[in-house]
Amino acid sequence: MQINRSTTAPRRTGMSTIQLWHASDEGLIACWERGKDLSAEASELAEQARKGELVPLPWKGGVNKAIKSKSKFGTFRYLAMWQGLRGADLTIDTDVELSLCCTRFGVRVTFTNDVSKLADS
Repeated sequence: MQINRSTTAPRRTGMSTIQLWHASDEGLIACWERGKDLSAEASELAEQARKGELVPLPWKGGVNKAIKSKSKFGTFRYLAMWQGLRGADLTIDTDVELSLCCTRFGVRVTFTNDVSKLADS
């Protein structure tokens, strides 16, 4: 499923937990909105993300050190929050895995919905 939201879209308000996390977007818009908020709260972290660093965030996908395997898996919720932190539009296709390389540590992270891959990394 393609999930898109423009940075110019107004923030959603008055939504229940069920609406935020269990709607068809699976909480990705909520993660992206939190990333946008975090950008204002932590400008240095936002700048690192804009430079292509996959900074540690609450969801699996961040890189805080170099690892031997040079690759790992992350969640689309991480990717959504990271896009918001960078000030980018939300653009995720949950039917297709996406790989990004952390510019700081050189670790390639593949974002997926496959829970078995997430459990193994």
